[in-house]
Amino acid sequence: QVQVVESGGGSVQPGESLRLSCGASGIIFSINVMGWYRQAPGKQRELVATITRDGSTRYADSAKGRFTISRDNAKNMVYLQMNSLKPEDTAVYYCKAEIYNFVSAGYNDYWGQGTQVTVSS
Repeated sequence: QVQVVESGGGSVQPGESLRLSCGASGIIFSINVMGWYRQAPGKQRELVATITRDGSTRYADSAKGRFTISRDNAKNMVYLQMNSLKPEDTAVYYCKAEIYNFVSAGYNDYWGQGTQVTVSS
């Protein structure tokens, strides 16, 4: 059974930083793209940042210059360093991993349960 679990959320003041972590566990042969998404109350889930196996990254405009995604392939981990946080960054942050599935012989999306980030003064 493959699991994806996030950690590192919390409550901070504007301008402060947080680092989110996400790990995939279970019988894993290969992970393709890993990424972070967020969903604020009353809004749709949106992409924050993604990173491929070889380290190519993609960011939402709102994250550029403030957030950094990184990955440790040996540990099946992905991280999101968030600096200069703003109240509008308040959301539940979800991790997604594209993990190879032997049954379907393809990559399936696995989501974590989410971790709350609250930015407020």
